[in-house]
Amino acid sequence: MAIRDILFLGNPKLYEESSKVRREELEDLESVFEDMGDTLLEFRDEYGWGRAIAAPQIGVMKRIVYMNVNEPVVLINPVIKLRNRSKTLVWDDCMSCPDLLVQVKRYRRCKVEYRDVNWQKRSMYLEGKLAALMQHEVDHLRGVLITQRALTDKSFALRSERAYLK
Repeated sequence: MAIRDILFLGNPKLYEESSKVRREELEDLESVFEDMGDTLLEFRDEYGWGRAIAAPQIGVMKRIVYMNVNEPVVLINPVIKLRNRSKTLVWDDCMSCPDLLVQVKRYRRCKVEYRDVNWQKRSMYLEGKLAALMQHEVDHLRGVLITQRALTDKSFALRSERAYLK
């Protein structure tokens, strides 16, 4: 439908907590789902990466994640359930600060429970990079950015310096 502007690091809306989607809002949000997909694909075309986007990143303060890894999936009101307490270090990136990488700790595995666009209950078991991705997106819904999860004051790098990262 439309490509939306992505809110960038420093925009105060990114630090706000999103509200839950109610079933009666689904019809009104259909265009938002499409816009999230269009915006993600446009970003991917421009930057060469991008697997998911959270609604707050386009200024919609609702608990919605649009993920497109192998196929598009809309996750409404996603909740993460931890599979175990094992964590891993990752250099995380974000569409709201596309030139920045931040080293953070993420859980290796998780289960995400959500509603789909037909309001059916769904769940996914994720591990590795996909588990880290989902934790990142759910953080957005809580108003938490990767900069707030940085391990230390030296956990930041420009994407252009990626070759030097461990």
